[in-house]
Amino acid sequence: MNEVEIYSADLTQTLSLPFAGGGIRAGFPSPAQDYLEEALDLNRELISNPIATFYGRVKGDSMIDAGVENGDILVIDRSVEPQDGDMIVGYLDGEFTLKFVDLSLKDSGVIWLVPANDSYPRIKITPERDFRIWGVVSYTIRKRLSRI
Repeated sequence: MNEVEIYSADLTQTLSLPFAGGGIRAGFPSPAQDYLEEALDLNRELISNPIATFYGRVKGDSMIDAGVENGDILVIDRSVEPQDGDMIVGYLDGEFTLKFVDLSLKDSGVIWLVPANDSYPRIKITPERDFRIWGVVSYTIRKRLSRI
């Protein structure tokens, strides 16, 4: 099971960084875009409801086939109403876990937590389990350092 370490978001300062507003080409580079004109504040870009937003660090590999890896950082919004198929952080039996949520049987009292790795089973949540959806994942952030 993926574990998630939770951290509060500090929005007391802005985090304004240079921004390539014209886009970054993955094909042939454009010599006209050799300069940066705009600034982007990651706090404003990634967080729509500061009071209800938290960060989490992923521990484990149960969501690897969804592109979420060990050590990735999650932006978690607790104000968003979870929908069927959302990636959520749940609080299950005293631990935070990261899964997709299947709400298709919610009316009959059953919720499924679905991993994105065939090595892990789906988890059936019934009213007897100690479970709550803690928040919906709005972004994942991964450090990229690859050299060819």
